[in-house]
Amino acid sequence: MRFKDILNRIKLPFRKEKELYFSLYKVMGFYPHDISYYKVALTHKSSGKRNEKGRPLNNERLEFLGDAMLDAAVGHIVYEHFPGKREGFLTNTRSKLVSRETLGKLADEMGLTELIMRGEQVSRSHNSYMAGNAFEALVGAIYLDQGYAAVMRFMKKRILKQMVNIDKVAYKEVNFKSKLLEWTQKNRVRMDFEMQTQEKDKEGSPIFIFKVMLEGIEGGTGQGYSKKEAQQLASKETLQRLRREPQYIDAVFQAKSERTKMEEEPTTAAPNLEAEKTNFIIKQNKTAEWYSEFAEESKESRKSRKSSPTSQTSQTSPTSQTSPTSSDDEFDLSDISHQQAAMSREEIIAAAEAAAFRDSDNNQ
Repeated sequence: MRFKDILNRIKLPFRKEKELYFSLYKVMGFYPHDISYYKVALTHKSSGKRNEKGRPLNNERLEFLGDAMLDAAVGHIVYEHFPGKREGFLTNTRSKLVSRETLGKLADEMGLTELIMRGEQVSRSHNSYMAGNAFEALVGAIYLDQGYAAVMRFMKKRILKQMVNIDKVAYKEVNFKSKLLEWTQKNRVRMDFEMQTQEKDKEGSPIFIFKVMLEGIEGGTGQGYSKKEAQQLASKETLQRLRREPQYIDAVFQAKSERTKMEEEPTTAAPNLEAEKTNFIIKQNKTAEWYSEFAEESKESRKSRKSSPTSQTSQTSPTSQTSPTSSDDEFDLSDISHQQAAMSREEIIAAAEAAAFRDSDNNQ
């Protein structure tokens, strides 16, 4: 059928619909039957459009349907393309082909992103998954418009044959564990891998099952024929949960908040260092007591010297006379003289020893 004949069979009353019709042909490689499905598939919720009943009109429902169709179609293609490969390899390959990042790049390369109808204040930078979601919604529209066979043709001939090297994608390893570790370090979230079980399959090959724990909250679970494979799959499932389940992220950060709060709270009061500096010193006032005892002994010694004959001569000496203003009961510097000491050296030592012995007896 010629192109003009196709145009004559299609009723497109508005010029914008005609432009959309030709644009979709460039994207998909075939013409739509019912363009209304595709108009909904390209309508983002930020556009604020509503249907005849006043309900919001956007591509979220078609996105859900397209996601299921993509898993089925791509899984079928991968199954046929890699005969003899194990389930884990097939699952991993399909996951990389239908990831939001892959679909978003495809949407950009095909020109699908430019057809998305969104609000004026919303740019693609506000929603990095907008293009990938539109791609899924487009697949949902193809299924409703022309059936599963059309979805298979679109993915097999248009996408995987012309735009994607399926072999390169399959054997390119995506380190999900590294990506998850990078996220946890950036957000300072504690991550652990817990091995759940270690079993053997029917052929005797070991099977490992690991679970990711983020701040003690259970994350994804992975099963593989090696610990590395199991941890990779567990990390991948955890990353998917972090992207799709806001409540899971909230639980992780709530647990982190409680942990850091407990670590920051002091368990006991800080020790008083000033009190410990002097707690080994026994406070007592012995100095005044010692001086009074020493002065009393000096007084008695001077009296005894005055009563002796030898002391009479010293009394009349002009250098030994006591000042009229000083008192014998006082201990001052006048009692110490380099010319003639009031007490001999032996008497001073004897008095000091006697006072020291009395202090030790009192302390005992």
